[in-house]
Amino acid sequence: MYSGVKAMIEAEKALAASGTKKVAGIKAGTHLKKPEDITGPIEFPADCKSLLCKYLTPEVYAKYAGKKDKAGVAFEQMILSGAQNVDSGIGIYAGSHDSYTTFCDIFDKVIEDYHMHKKDAKHVSNMDHTQLVCPPFTEDEASMIVSTRIRVGRNLADFPLGPGISKEQRDKVEELVSKACKSFTGELEGTYYALGSMSEADRKQLIEDHFLFKEGDRFLESCGLNRNWPEGRGIFHNKEKTFLIWVNEEDQLRIISMQKGADIKAVFTRLSTAATLIEKEAKFAHDEHLGYITSCPTNLGTALRASVHIKLPLLGKNKEQFNKIADEFYVQIRGIHGEHTETDDGVFDISNKRRLGRSEKDLVQDMYNGVKAMITAEKALAAAKK
Repeated sequence: MYSGVKAMIEAEKALAASGTKKVAGIKAGTHLKKPEDITGPIEFPADCKSLLCKYLTPEVYAKYAGKKDKAGVAFEQMILSGAQNVDSGIGIYAGSHDSYTTFCDIFDKVIEDYHMHKKDAKHVSNMDHTQLVCPPFTEDEASMIVSTRIRVGRNLADFPLGPGISKEQRDKVEELVSKACKSFTGELEGTYYALGSMSEADRKQLIEDHFLFKEGDRFLESCGLNRNWPEGRGIFHNKEKTFLIWVNEEDQLRIISMQKGADIKAVFTRLSTAATLIEKEAKFAHDEHLGYITSCPTNLGTALRASVHIKLPLLGKNKEQFNKIADEFYVQIRGIHGEHTETDDGVFDISNKRRLGRSEKDLVQDMYNGVKAMITAEKALAAAKK
């Protein structure tokens, strides 16, 4: 014990002799308005549960303070959202693909905590719709499914991510994607609408269709994703309104395939076909460790959400059985109005839970298998009531 105390005293003397001073901490909160306001280690409130709070130690801050990634995005810009909004779940956004390497001491920990994906793990992408095993539902089963929707987030390899992209680069992304949309034929053929110049009639129609996205929330505002709004942003949809692309919202592309009913194979096929056509014009950011690159670490890998709205009035009342099936097939249960909402009409949103470490095809398979099992359970409960 004496030797340990002596060592600490000697270390303190050495620091004093070298002139090293302890950097004053900065309290987290809404008073932090810009990256330059972060001038020392962040002091989070005791009840903060974000992964930024968990892993931004004074040592990590000291290592990265004032540094930028290869795209020129400052570390302080990446942590501003979580430093400002202490109710964040994650709190850190990457400024570019390189951010995950340059600031790996914190990103690796956040990714492993959220995805259980270790720093030496690989991610294999697979958008091949022909490998999906999803036989059509029977007529009575299909009648239980209201709608199907699958979307992916993508960013372009030659540009920084949203927090670090310039106005000129964002405009170029829009130009490349809108050009790719013009090549669509058949069921994908449609119209691109630039948010900055759309007519009032188009705006009203897009709102009516629930297609129009709005300026981002306070978390995205803090990390710089709302800059130059609405310039460089836009929406594409096909004539049948079963396919949609958001350009330069949170990620540079959000590609969405959807339709009424239960044809999961058709929805995934449409999505896969469109993504392939887009990448002929603009390569997506991707690597073998993290898969498709996104600004928020939670979306890394596939950035995919495959979901159905399904009527399960009996199973929905049996929470233990419902949750057991969800856990078995790696799916999550939500109310149809989004995360954390309740439902009182027996209609639920069922979607894949995993993102990183499994392919797109695998995650759509998760969703199909989970929905099939839930339908079987619902039918058994109905039969038992007779």
